[in-house]
Amino acid sequence: MYRRMRFFTEVIMSAKLKYFTKAEWTLWGVSVLMIVGTFLLFQQSDYLSLTASLIGVTALIFNAKGNPFGQVLGIAFCLLYGYISFTCSYYGEMITYLGMTAPMSLYALICWLRHPYGAGRAEVKVGSISRREGVFAVVLSIIVTVVFYFILRAFGTANLLPSTLSVTTSFLAVYLTARRSPAFAVAYAANDLVLILLWGLAVAEDPSYLSVVVCFVMFFANDIYGFINWSRMRQRQATAA
Repeated sequence: MYRRMRFFTEVIMSAKLKYFTKAEWTLWGVSVLMIVGTFLLFQQSDYLSLTASLIGVTALIFNAKGNPFGQVLGIAFCLLYGYISFTCSYYGEMITYLGMTAPMSLYALICWLRHPYGAGRAEVKVGSISRREGVFAVVLSIIVTVVFYFILRAFGTANLLPSTLSVTTSFLAVYLTARRSPAFAVAYAANDLVLILLWGLAVAEDPSYLSVVVCFVMFFANDIYGFINWSRMRQRQATAA
């Protein structure tokens, strides 16, 4: 118990200047500038979407470092994004993030806190999954997708097919996140592409959602970096072991 509490304290205290590299500060800074710049350029007034976007990109830079604090921010993002999706009649996104992604992110947070790497580091121990478990994860994702398709169709979800595909990528991403596999970032990157399409369709009807599109474009860039950094973490931890 003491070890876990100490690790959680290290997680909270890790948000300091030297914790991030120059490349990571640059990536986060560009992401923030793009999101805020789009918001101001188009004179948008949806401050809730802006807040969610900023929380989201900040969560991703912590996730890229394997820091559990990113999961805490991710849960906050899920709650805000679920509400925003509800206002746009994207019930698939709302149900997915509030009913699936948020609870599984909480579970992932617990898993990350239980598996710290080393001493004095706010970093999770990189895990791995077998080929058999990988097949299981894909099959389970397909089952969840089929179930959600009929649920979303019953709710009259806008843009049903991309909304359903978002369920597939979201579920696979949070599953891999809980398993501490570097592949979780790839699954999230795939989900970002689906959401760029989904919210791009919404922009055609209401330009105020443009900041959400820019948000997921930057999410995509952050998730790609997350996969690269987790691959480095895995190699470094394996070498040290």
